[in-house]
Amino acid sequence: MVRLTVGSNVKQCLATLKNIEARLSKLSIESSDEAARQLFHEQVLVMEEIKQDVKKRVMELEREEEEYKGF
Repeated sequence: MVRLTVGSNVKQCLATLKNIEARLSKLSIESSDEAARQLFHEQVLVMEEIKQDVKKRVMELEREEEEYKGF
């Protein structure tokens, strides 16, 4: 069993958030329903905010613990 550090867990979370954001963006572009397009677009904006918060946490972890850099 592989034990992940806090830093690697947070970075995996960030990667997942980026994937979700990309999928929402694709749905926004491809949807034929205007209301759905708008909803997906709004959620992309929310995901961007969340992603920025998690990126800040990654930077904090990297400053606090050298071992978290580069994962």
